[in-house]
Amino acid sequence: MFTSFSGSSRRPRQVNLSGRKSHAFGSTGSGGGSQAALDRAQQERAQRQRERDTLKAAQTLQRVWRGHSTRQEVAISLREEWDTFESALPETQTAPDDAIAYASEGESLAQLHRLLRFVRTRRVDDVKRIIHYGFRQMKTVEKLSTPSSGPWPLAYLRLQRIVLTALERGHPPLDLNGQELHAMLMVLHFLVDQATAETAQNAVQFYRTLALLVTRAASRTDSPSGLLRSTLLIPLKKVTGYTLNAYEAFGYSFLPLPLLTSVAPPAIFDKFRDELADAINYKILAHAMSALLKGSGVQSQPALATTADRVRFLSCFIYFHRYAHNFHSPEAYSAHKDFVTVVSVLLNSLPIIPVDVNAEQLDETGDVNSFIQEQITSLINQEGIGNLLSGSSVSPDPSEEDKVEEARELANYALALLRFFPRKGDDIRMWLYLGPSTDKSSRRSMPAIRYFWEASKRSSVFNTIIRDSRAAIDLLKPRADASSEDITHGSFWQAPEQQKNQRAVTADEWRVILVFLELYTFILKLMDDEEFFSGGKDPLSDKVRDNNLPLAEIKDLTTFLKNLGFTLYFNAADISDAEERDTSSGGLSFYNPRAAEVQAQKESTEPSVGGVAGLSMDYVKGLVTGLVRSLYERDSRRKFLPANHWLMTSRFDMTGFIPSVVQEEESRHKIEEEDAEDKDDEGLEEEDDFDDTPQLIGTSRVQHQRRLERLQRQQRKASRRRYLQAVAPRLEILQNMPFFIPFATRVQIFRQFVNLDMAKRRGNTDSESWRLRVMQGPDAGQQLARHAASIRREHEFDDAFQQFYQLGSGLKEPIQITFVDQFDALEAGIDGGGVTKEFLTSVTNRAFMPTDHIDLFIENDQHLLYPNPSAVEEHKEALKSAGLAPSSSDYRAQVTELLQRYEFLGRIIGKCLYEGILVDVNFAHFFLRKWALTGGTNSAPRETGYRPTLNDLKDLDEALYQGLHQLKTYTGDVEDFALNFTVTDTIVTDHATSPKKTKAVTRELVPGGSDMTVTNQNRLLYITYMARHRLQMQPYQQTSKFLQGLSAMINPSWLSMFNAPELQTLISGTSSSIDVADLRRNTIYGGVYVVGDDGLEHPTIQLFWRVLESMEDGERRAVLKFVTSTPRAPLLGFATLNPRFSIRDAGSDASRLPSTSTCVNLLKLPMYRDEGVLREKLLYSVFSGAGFDLS
Repeated sequence: MFTSFSGSSRRPRQVNLSGRKSHAFGSTGSGGGSQAALDRAQQERAQRQRERDTLKAAQTLQRVWRGHSTRQEVAISLREEWDTFESALPETQTAPDDAIAYASEGESLAQLHRLLRFVRTRRVDDVKRIIHYGFRQMKTVEKLSTPSSGPWPLAYLRLQRIVLTALERGHPPLDLNGQELHAMLMVLHFLVDQATAETAQNAVQFYRTLALLVTRAASRTDSPSGLLRSTLLIPLKKVTGYTLNAYEAFGYSFLPLPLLTSVAPPAIFDKFRDELADAINYKILAHAMSALLKGSGVQSQPALATTADRVRFLSCFIYFHRYAHNFHSPEAYSAHKDFVTVVSVLLNSLPIIPVDVNAEQLDETGDVNSFIQEQITSLINQEGIGNLLSGSSVSPDPSEEDKVEEARELANYALALLRFFPRKGDDIRMWLYLGPSTDKSSRRSMPAIRYFWEASKRSSVFNTIIRDSRAAIDLLKPRADASSEDITHGSFWQAPEQQKNQRAVTADEWRVILVFLELYTFILKLMDDEEFFSGGKDPLSDKVRDNNLPLAEIKDLTTFLKNLGFTLYFNAADISDAEERDTSSGGLSFYNPRAAEVQAQKESTEPSVGGVAGLSMDYVKGLVTGLVRSLYERDSRRKFLPANHWLMTSRFDMTGFIPSVVQEEESRHKIEEEDAEDKDDEGLEEEDDFDDTPQLIGTSRVQHQRRLERLQRQQRKASRRRYLQAVAPRLEILQNMPFFIPFATRVQIFRQFVNLDMAKRRGNTDSESWRLRVMQGPDAGQQLARHAASIRREHEFDDAFQQFYQLGSGLKEPIQITFVDQFDALEAGIDGGGVTKEFLTSVTNRAFMPTDHIDLFIENDQHLLYPNPSAVEEHKEALKSAGLAPSSSDYRAQVTELLQRYEFLGRIIGKCLYEGILVDVNFAHFFLRKWALTGGTNSAPRETGYRPTLNDLKDLDEALYQGLHQLKTYTGDVEDFALNFTVTDTIVTDHATSPKKTKAVTRELVPGGSDMTVTNQNRLLYITYMARHRLQMQPYQQTSKFLQGLSAMINPSWLSMFNAPELQTLISGTSSSIDVADLRRNTIYGGVYVVGDDGLEHPTIQLFWRVLESMEDGERRAVLKFVTSTPRAPLLGFATLNPRFSIRDAGSDASRLPSTSTCVNLLKLPMYRDEGVLREKLLYSVFSGAGFDLS
């Protein structure tokens, strides 16, 4: 058969060049022929390509050489023609006056064209020819009045570029400050004067070269010549269409020069700096630099690449503005739009540098010297910051885009100042709040709060987060800053320009929002509830009315804040930078000896949350947390938000919420233990004095291993921190924004935490089981003796302090109490828990009871308790009166014992919380706030301490509050009150006299406060400092010791789950009236009182409940205390009372009194048949004051 259409049956020849077998059973062959053919073909092809490349290279070389040779020949020919024409003149000319003018303009122009075609800046003779022609042309222009138009400007510009190149290269003889250099500068001066507009177009090369000449002169400690100074000023003084180009190039070429900010001698550079400041137009400079920095950014300028360059630039920029106003009237320029833009961009591009320090702390040789510090710190002044908004919206009809852009620029500036000057933060906020110091200079119609609030409401960030809390994740993710973008420049991928612009807009919107939050947080500290709830309608003070927000708008603000705050804590792991997460994973870099250095460099990089340079997650958390808590407290005191407004339970699976939180708490404890172990390892390494320098041969492996161990610890620590954010988001919410979870749920979580701690310490939560386990130990007697005490009636606190103080946190364990009555007789009663409850309530009652001596706690006008602020000072005065010297050991021991009593009282209150025992003690609101804000290791850093407010001062001292409120709202000149920044404390020196003998001690609120007069401008600071002294500084030792004792019993992070009113409820129970129906539903009956099969209660029981319902609430509480030792109902109702409330019969003798066993919450009630008798007997027993003898 034919195998093809050719008509031939012959098998066609097949050529296989690949060397593969044609079929499985065919001969393999050597494959040499086919493979060799391929190899030869490839080699021949490569050889032909090499030959083509060689030929092409030879042709290129020949072409280049021919061109070079031809140009050299032409240049030689032109040089000979030029020399022939000029041969009739003297060879050297030292000054333009010695030169001879050209006969005509055409002759001069022809010589210039010849010169431009052959001149070489590397040839010394050509440089001399330039000088020769320059001098002749100066004379020609003077003689013939040659116009600088037509072909001349471009020709001059070409020659100018050649002159600048020669000066920049600095080849001999131009590298010395000699005659030739001066002559070249004269030529340059002439060219710049003749072609000023063209020079401005070539400003980059022009000012770069002149800056180099100035730097060379500075290296020889020579002052820049007057000719050089006048030359560089020509493009700045002559106004052309390109003047902005000149100012722009001058700015980034000259302002970063080290000599302009140098404080070292000689002073000639100070004179040079002042001459520049006197000659330039600072407004044009600001406008040019503003356009440059907004357009291309800081990092696009090589002259501003380093931090030191930008710091020097910023200092000189500020100095020029200050010089123009004779170092006075900062309000004349600080509110200028261009000044604000330049300063804010530069400050935001810098890391935190030490400018806000004392003069003796400065390193004059470092990046910041006294000159730089003076210029940057001059930004902090009341006139400048107060007038910041005075120039806003000065145009008659600004567009919406103009308003938004303006708000972003002002926010950038304000936030940069707050970031750089944290110690001046309150001053900056106050000056922004107050506005201009004089109304005459004010052109703004809106205060700062309203201004930034309106801008915040219009931002896309605000409106996106208020609608969806999850959207905050992407908006908060760190963005690559400018420096990191430069690193990726030229790589395979870059973000589109549109995406970069959107990131910049988002960062600017964040700055606007953050400035508003900073200001509003500051104002809330100075605003009491009446002002807050006025909703902008307070007629007493225009300032308050203008800066207050309507309640409807505050609702929108709280929605935004709670969505943002929730995401900050619950989704912290999602917000974290992906690059940071990658560093924790094992990889090749893990075994790189330099990995630790790389890691350290990454950690030193400034954070940029939301794309805002220098903005850390902790800062945002602290700011948002503080403001949310403040607003929640306002709403707690007086409801103005809808019910359940604060809850975020929709974001949780509440069915398993409590077990999840308990698991997270266990994970947190485990991580803390691992951190402690790593700290121990680090301490051992520091003791070994590890040296990372090259060591002897054979020790590199050991050094490498230790380096790896250090890196592993760092990575484990970072990994645990990220792990905690990922696995404990509910715990983060509970510790920082607990009101997102219902109060009842938080109480259950608190009890679960306590039970978990009990189980770890005791083995279980049962006290008897703990005692049995201790009794089986080798030191059983000693252990039980330490936890047992004999307490005398009316001396409960003193006895408890003497016997239990040394236990420390061991007070958490069960204690054995025996009461002794006033006759030194032991009271009957077996401590099954009831005597312990009686002990704790008795100790607290005795400790807080007023005495005729120094009280540990005192009451305010609402009879709420807080630490006696003058207790320590009064105790010291008493010791001095007793003849003890302050330097004596007895004196110090007595003061220490007083503080230990505060600490022990904190432990007693903590013991009550730990055991779930309610005590009838009511603390002041501001004091409880300090409990809630003691915080834990994972709390927002800015919220780990208490921050006093004016509203807290009202709880402390109503009279002082009224006086400060009057001072705040006074419409006249507050200097009429003759106040200064001092405070007078009253200390009782003798409690035995009537009235008590006192003395006044005057203290300064701030250093030098006695010389600072309270004015309308600083009265808010005075109020702030006064509140801080009364609420925080004066009672600091007493409060800190009390909280120290409290934290020994209760983890501070557990307390942070509650605000002040909730803590009070946790301590003393709900303040609502006793719910008899709830108590009746949860009561257990014993003896003959057991409910039978018919479901009917015993007649006596029915009488009891009728009597209890007929009682007033105070009597009901007395009955409840008689049975349970506490007058308040449990937080979650009587169903949670442990043991349950119980009633059993006590015989049929109606003459007997009811008795109790408080250890089991048992009421022993005789079978009364008359309602009146039951009421009389019950109340007699309740108010008899007897102890456990009745049981």
